[in-house]
Amino acid sequence: MHIDSQAEVPRTAANYGPDSGSRWFGLWDGYFAASYFVTLILLFTSAESQAHRALAIGALTLIVPWYAGLGRRLMVHRTEGRRSIVFSAGLLLLFGSASMLDLAGSFALFAVVPMLMMSLSVPPAIVLVVLANLWPVTVVWLRGGEFDPHILSVLPISLLGIALSVLLGLWITRVVRQSNDRGELINELRRSREREARLSHQAGISAERERLAREIHDTLAQSLTSIISLVQAAESEVEGNPERARSRLGLAGRVAQDSLAEARGFVSALTPPPLRESSVVQAVRRQADLLREETGLTVRCSARGEERSLPMAVSVVLLRSAQEAFANVRKHARDARRVEVLVAFAPDTVRLVVRDDGAGFRAQDDGRGPEPADAREHGADGERNGFGLRGMRARVEEIGGMAQISSTPGAGTVIEVTVPLGPVARGSAGE
Repeated sequence: MHIDSQAEVPRTAANYGPDSGSRWFGLWDGYFAASYFVTLILLFTSAESQAHRALAIGALTLIVPWYAGLGRRLMVHRTEGRRSIVFSAGLLLLFGSASMLDLAGSFALFAVVPMLMMSLSVPPAIVLVVLANLWPVTVVWLRGGEFDPHILSVLPISLLGIALSVLLGLWITRVVRQSNDRGELINELRRSREREARLSHQAGISAERERLAREIHDTLAQSLTSIISLVQAAESEVEGNPERARSRLGLAGRVAQDSLAEARGFVSALTPPPLRESSVVQAVRRQADLLREETGLTVRCSARGEERSLPMAVSVVLLRSAQEAFANVRKHARDARRVEVLVAFAPDTVRLVVRDDGAGFRAQDDGRGPEPADAREHGADGERNGFGLRGMRARVEEIGGMAQISSTPGAGTVIEVTVPLGPVARGSAGE
């Protein structure tokens, strides 16, 4: 017989696991086997003729391969369609034959009724269950040829069996529906967790890209700019002032070595080399000395307050902010002659201030403190994106700090970074 696959609609909403529909079928198989053997024993001990008993046992035994070969898969996957109808019809035929040949075969109702309820939807299943329970009464009536008082003793049992069968069917249907709903919820939860994992993964990638972009800008990009400036200056002085040219080339070599160490450090997620064996004040002072050697400006670096050990996250932010401020001095502080650098310690905060007396620029307030109005035109790295100042502000805000840039044309520029030393900063440092 050709079975149209489109006529079968799986009711497998509970397929939230590869074996979720068949886990409990081990118990059902045991129950089915017990019902079969009890009915078999009753047939062997019945008072019917040997021929009737043999045929009834044969019909009953055929139910086993019929269930194993066709019905079990339908019940596990809760499949409705032509196969379910064929299985139910064959099951009723074999049960009816066994009961007709020997009334003791009606004990198989304990297995037949659940199989009908698990194979079909509720309305047709209940109809067939009622017919199956009335069949023993019908057999008694057919054998008597007319109304037999013995029917009155069988009828209450059949009616009770019908009631119990209907209740059992409704209970099975409810359990399956709850299992389906639970499966849908689990599937939805799994999909939600997968979406959350994808979003978290994407957010992690974006955060790592942002971190690498800031690190590259604050270290390699600025160092390469310094090296280019030093090499260009050395080229212009190689004939007129060879000693000065060699000094600039030597300084370029030092900057290149420091840049290489920085690159290795942030690729390996290590502490920045300037902070490995020194405090943040010492690291900022070395950066200030390098600025003085590169530009010839007068650079004064001082500390105020009681200097103490800082969380690594705070030290890194202050160092990177100082490097960004010095990079802005190199590129944008036209006519500057003096740079003042201050690291101020307070009980709950630490503050970095970099002030120059250059040409300055027009500033505007965006609600988070003064911001260069021409940042999009020049930027911290000499390009139009202004990534340096934005990156510095983002880095500071990550640990709960605040960065302010104020400037007035002709009066220089002040970059001030304030970082709290409370739970936010310490949590960021992993303390």
